[in-house]
Formats: sequence, structure tokens, C-alpha cells
Amino acid sequence: MILIKNGFVYTIDKKTNRQNSLRSASFNKMDVLIDDNLIVKVANTIDENCETIDAHDKYVFPGFIDLHTHLRDPGQTNKEDIYSGTRAAAKGGWTTVCAMPNTDPVVDNISTVEYLKRKAKDIGACKVLVIGAMTKKSEGKEIAEIANMLESGIIAVSDDGNCIQNTKIMYNVMKYVSKFNIPIIDHCEDYFLSGKGQVNSGRMSTKLGLSGIPALAEEIVISRDIMLSESTGCRLHIAHISTKKSVELIRQAKAKGVKITTEVTPHHLLLNENECVNFDTNTKVKPPLRTQDDVDACLTGLLDGTIDFIATDHAPHSDFEKEKEFSIAPYGINSLETAFAALYSGLVLKDKISLSFLIGKLSTSPAHFLQLNCGAIEEGMAADITISDLQKDICFTPDTMMSKSNNTPYLNKSLKGRITKTICEGNTTWEDRD
Repeated sequence: MILIKNGFVYTIDKKTNRQNSLRSASFNKMDVLIDDNLIVKVANTIDENCETIDAHDKYVFPGFIDLHTHLRDPGQTNKEDIYSGTRAAAKGGWTTVCAMPNTDPVVDNISTVEYLKRKAKDIGACKVLVIGAMTKKSEGKEIAEIANMLESGIIAVSDDGNCIQNTKIMYNVMKYVSKFNIPIIDHCEDYFLSGKGQVNSGRMSTKLGLSGIPALAEEIVISRDIMLSESTGCRLHIAHISTKKSVELIRQAKAKGVKITTEVTPHHLLLNENECVNFDTNTKVKPPLRTQDDVDACLTGLLDGTIDFIATDHAPHSDFEKEKEFSIAPYGINSLETAFAALYSGLVLKDKISLSFLIGKLSTSPAHFLQLNCGAIEEGMAADITISDLQKDICFTPDTMMSKSNNTPYLNKSLKGRITKTICEGNTTWEDRD
């Protein structure tokens, strides 16, 4: 058994439905007792002769759950693999990550699903849930072996990294997937509009002399897929939302009763297009960093419940790839290790959101969405726990990062909110020894 003593524990009002608990949660000084892989007791004081973790002046959260992680395994393990990626996750406080299928080969069949599950079980430092492809090779032409992959335990389907351009194919995928009650995770991008765009279309693209990606490239596909979801009854989840109009489209769809959810990344909540001014390829991401108006709209949507979750879209790339010219460097930000500290420093410490609200969006809400036995610190829940010293700084350097890749705009920068210990199913997966 493990006893966590004297910490400020994330507590959900038991009179409140967990799905609607983000504003009723609070922090109370309590003890937490773990036996094997479960939380067995939460109380003001627990006396037990067992391994004890002193969490004095620290905050005790349910482990974070990332709905959008690129582990790059199989086939792109120069960027990341399950070993390095799950250790980066553990250092960042994540106890569950959902692995996107745009690997090489694409996760579009039962054998690749089984490979990921076996490898994660053998060497992973957190739980890995597998997302299967919607179409074979994510080419948007032929529906993948979704029923077979479901038998192996995929939790959703997505062609993330690609967007199905053919509306008829997308309609057929939605009709098919609606039978299984799993969500489609939708990367929304009209390639004819985005073209070879590098940054947000507008003032910054003109200033830098780079081709732009217009907001409409995202918004027009969201509009299309909302209508398809409404017609088919398919559960639709919009990945990495980034524009003001997109947020409004989701808000309207929810008001109409469409089965739709969405996520926003830390970088689309914290950074705007001005970060690209020095051609820093660590700010090159898709969808691109948008205007401050878009950033503000995403935060408003998060606060009013239009946006359901914060997900990292952890997209590691090797140094030699990101050291290329901006126009040919790949899109993507490494985010698992930096996400909590960046959000805490950039939103909570600036009084834009509360700490309990942030934890709800990182843990409680995604756990409810995926119907997992975690996301709360309560008796009978999985012993997935993250402990943080909010007063401690953390500096992200190539020497200290667990990920194979360093492509983060927070490189060599210090932020508040260090994760001091991560426990997954009762096992310590990260411990800060500094």
C-alpha cells in the first residue's frame, strides 16, 4: 500500500455529476490511500503502516489524460517511440495517452493495433489507448478494418494528419462508425484552401512572405462534418480547434443537439501568430497559430463549455527536421512535458482560469468522455495520480527532456508548476529528484 499524506487533493462535490463538476471541484488537505492499483480511501487523516509520500504544500491531482498524442511508433522512431513518449508523458503528469494512427505503417488493421498494445504494456510508463485509422493508409479512399480493430480495443477512429476531402467517403465512414458508438476524431482542413500554407493567412503571412493557411480551411470542413454528423448520428470530435468561427460553429451545433465534442491545444490557448515572427520552426504547427482574437475565442469557448477538453497534439520531430528552413520544416510542437506548466503559468497564474477548472479539462472531462475509471480521486478509482509543487520552476532543456525531440517553443525557458511525482495504477512512473 501507498499513503499520500498532507496534500491539497482535487475534490469533486459528490452531489455534482462528474461530467458537470468543473466549477464545483476544489482542493482540500486530505490523505489518500492506494492499495495495488486502486484508491481505497480518501479522508482528512489516514494512519497506515505503509510506504508514505509526504505531499506537504503540494497539490494532488487525478492523472492527466491526453486525447491526442503522436508517439510515432511504428516507423518514425527517430522522432519518438513508445518508451520515450510515455516517459515524457509521465514527466508531464499524464497517466493515459491516446495514440494517433498516422504512423508508418498506418494503424489501420488489427495487427498494428496489437503491436502497439503489446509494446505499451511491456515498456510503457503510462497507459496507451489506441486510435485506429478511418480509411486504409489514411488515404481517404477506402474504409479501414474498423470492426476488426474494435475487437482489439481501439477507442476511436481518425485520419489525423490527413483530412478526408471526398464528402461521400466521409459520409460513408460516419454511417459505418455510428453503429459502434465510438467517436470520429476529425482533423478539419480543406487542402484546396490551405494549399502549401505555412502560417496563418493574413498580416503575419504577408509580413514573413510565406503562404498562408486561412481560417476558412478549417471552418468549412467543420461545417460540412457537423451536417454529416447530424444526418448520420455519428459521434464527432473536432481535433485541435483554432479559430473564432470554428468555436461558434461548435457552439451552434451543440445547441441543436448534434453529438459533437472538441479539444483545444495548449499552444492555441497560449500563443498567437506573432510567435512566428523570427521564423522559429518550433512555432510551426497545423492548424497554425492564429490571431489573438482566435486565441481569446478559444479560451472563451473553453470556459463556457463549448470546448470540452485540452489535448496536447504532442507532435515530436527530430532536430535535423526542425532545423530546416521554415517553409520546408515539418509542422508540430512537442508538448507532453510542457503542457501543464505552460497552462498553469499562462492561464492559472494570470487569473484567466482556476486550477480546479484546468484539472477538470485535463483529467475529469476526458475520463468521462472515454468512460474510464479514473479522472477523480475517489475510493474505487484507478490509482492514477499526479503530484505537483506549484511553487517550483521547471526549465525545459535538451539534457533534461524525456522525449527524443526538443521541438517546443518553451525550450530553455522556465515555467511554474513542476510535476514531482506521477503514479499510474499504483506504480510510480515519474519522480522528480532535483
